[in-house]
Amino acid sequence: MNAALKRARLTEGSVRGHLFEMAVPMLWGILATMSYNIADTYFIGRLGTGQLAAISFTFPVVMLAINLSIGLSAGASSVVARRVGSGDWQAVQRLASGAVLLGVGVSLTLTMIGLLTMEPLFLWLGAEPELLPDIKSFMVIWYLGVGFMILSIVAISLLRAVGETRLPGYLMVASSLLNVALDPILIFGLLGAPRLELAGAAIATVATRGLLAAVLLWLLIRKRRMLEMTWPGWKNTSKAWGQVLQVGLPATGTNMIIPLATGVVVAMVAKYGSEAVAGFGVATRIEGVALVAFYALSAVIGPVSGQNLGAGKIERVEEALKVSAGFCFFSGLAIALLLLVSGGAIAGLFSEDARVIEVARDYLWLVPISYGAAGVVMLTNAAFNGLGCPGRAVVVSLCRMAVLYVPLAFFGSMLFGLVGIFAAVAIANLASGLGGFLWIRHVCAQKLPVPSGLASRIPEEDPVI
Repeated sequence: MNAALKRARLTEGSVRGHLFEMAVPMLWGILATMSYNIADTYFIGRLGTGQLAAISFTFPVVMLAINLSIGLSAGASSVVARRVGSGDWQAVQRLASGAVLLGVGVSLTLTMIGLLTMEPLFLWLGAEPELLPDIKSFMVIWYLGVGFMILSIVAISLLRAVGETRLPGYLMVASSLLNVALDPILIFGLLGAPRLELAGAAIATVATRGLLAAVLLWLLIRKRRMLEMTWPGWKNTSKAWGQVLQVGLPATGTNMIIPLATGVVVAMVAKYGSEAVAGFGVATRIEGVALVAFYALSAVIGPVSGQNLGAGKIERVEEALKVSAGFCFFSGLAIALLLLVSGGAIAGLFSEDARVIEVARDYLWLVPISYGAAGVVMLTNAAFNGLGCPGRAVVVSLCRMAVLYVPLAFFGSMLFGLVGIFAAVAIANLASGLGGFLWIRHVCAQKLPVPSGLASRIPEEDPVI
């Protein structure tokens, strides 16, 4: 049997064991990535409240690009994992190569659009004109390096699709540690480097992401033999793009709903002043680290679902969902209790401004009660994508953000101020988490058929490996 397929088989053995084995290295990798975002916020917070507010205004845009990348990677992971489950390695190579080329095209498009729309976009988000120079100093560099981020995320998703998470996790940790080391040097001008402030933070991010992308692509080409090194022709490439985008476009829509809605909410928060935006930014960065285990689970539930669907073992998907949802519930309660006790103190590490700390503390006292449900939403959407049902993930996210979060935030702001906006987050998470989980359990109970074209053929030998 193909050696890569042997490594990739998530259709046998303990489901719980596969989830744990794959999620732990991804947890460390994602935690490291979140940590450098925290480091950025911490060091920039030392520059002053104005700079902290400026970087906080970039969060929705950065999230938009990240979630676009995650949507694209979800499409790649879904189709590749299902082909792995059916044993078709040639299709794996064709689809993986197409996904990487698609990532390059998306990167170039996003860079051009971002550079051309920068000033009107941030003014629309509520940024004060005096903050624009700081915002531009960060975002121009960030846009020019966005391709490295997209290629890294796509490459990691392809490795996950064949069951490989340990090495990508280690590489994510290493790149994040390098980013954290470069941050103070470039931001404050240490060790003889020029003082670049927000531009320094952007350069550190782009440099480390570029190195990570290079190593990951080398792994896909030289070590895993997942990419074709000859041009497959426009017909095969466009066919691969169509298959990736069949899941990738809805998944991208699902993921982009979140930053778009967040951008609207940031504009609402901006009405309460730059300090409120800075506090909201601090709280959401802390939140990202608090939810890291849920991000890790959602990163692996897709490949587990896809491979087992490809092998016709939907009962293993049901088991994976049950185990993951239980973990989200109990760990979410623990996180809520921890932040209830320490939320204000943690926020104080990022700013000395009393108003910034107050806003962040209020968020971290109220929203975490819904973190378990937010984790269930993540794994539900990832599982829908893995099963080749991305439209359902779009509906869950639309209900969460557009139907619940934004309208409730608008009315909550009118009635209760900032606390009303934060309460809207919690209500939206709780309602969509419960609804999404019940829905995917119902879908699995229908015993989804193996998608057409996924044969159970396992090649005895692959000459490429």
